[in-house]
Amino acid sequence: MDKRVKGSIFVFLGACSFGVLSTIVKTAYGEGYTLGHITGSQTFFGMLLLWILYLLQKKLFPTRSSYDIGKESEPQPKTAWWKVCAAGMFTGLVGIFYYQCVKLLPASISIILLMQYLWISIVIEAIIFKKKPTRIQLIAVCIVLIGTVFAGGVFNESLTLNPTGIAFGFLAALAYALFLITSGRVGNELPALKKSALMITGSCILTFIIFPPLFFFDGVLFDGLYKWGLALAVFGTVIPPLFFSIGIPKTGVSLGAIFSTAELPVAVLSSYLILRENVALLQWMGVAIILIAIVLPNLKSLANRNKNRLL
Repeated sequence: MDKRVKGSIFVFLGACSFGVLSTIVKTAYGEGYTLGHITGSQTFFGMLLLWILYLLQKKLFPTRSSYDIGKESEPQPKTAWWKVCAAGMFTGLVGIFYYQCVKLLPASISIILLMQYLWISIVIEAIIFKKKPTRIQLIAVCIVLIGTVFAGGVFNESLTLNPTGIAFGFLAALAYALFLITSGRVGNELPALKKSALMITGSCILTFIIFPPLFFFDGVLFDGLYKWGLALAVFGTVIPPLFFSIGIPKTGVSLGAIFSTAELPVAVLSSYLILRENVALLQWMGVAIILIAIVLPNLKSLANRNKNRLL
């Protein structure tokens, strides 16, 4: 099988894994668990699993393994571990804001609000890093906003959205944009598993500060919470970063970004099939428009790269 095809499969599966999170969270809420229970157990089990995987990889493959993808071939300045942990705290905020949004809004709407990180990250880079957006990025932003109007059910008179839920959705998008920006600038010389483990450690610390982990002592963890914490850790903390780390170096960033958009339709589809949420035709149109906005700039970048190869 072609290297790029293999990479595409890994990225696609990683995105699908992300896409089922909102459905899992909604189901956990239905069993009576709280935001603190869900976010705390996810970050704890995610931290545990990633450190175990990293230590196993280090022992079994002391020089380099197929999972040691995040390490550059040329030596780079070492990043202090606490900086990587601090960058990971943004993932803790994403979980807290996003899962609260899922609690107050349909899962299909929550994922659409989270996807607003696309234009928020462009605005942040323009303001803080003075990185002027390209024309194709500005077009993509406009398309995202149009798609959000349709996907958010603005024209669906029977759909009433909680304003607090919308606010948490945008906060989640902001935190996600900040996470992407900071994670791309720290710890890039580290193996992928070690970097992921350090980042989720920072996320776990922040989550435990906001929501003290009383579930360790009151019996809730072993009374059933563990299954949701493990599921969220596997599908949201372990599989996506690991599969992206394996797949994106094979596909390239542009093609990888295209396949990672599977997260959006998977989230909406799972909420429709499993949670039985009503998703109107106009909302599906909005999802399609947002996907076009994501794919558009990456297609141009991919075309330019292929053109340069031929020259």
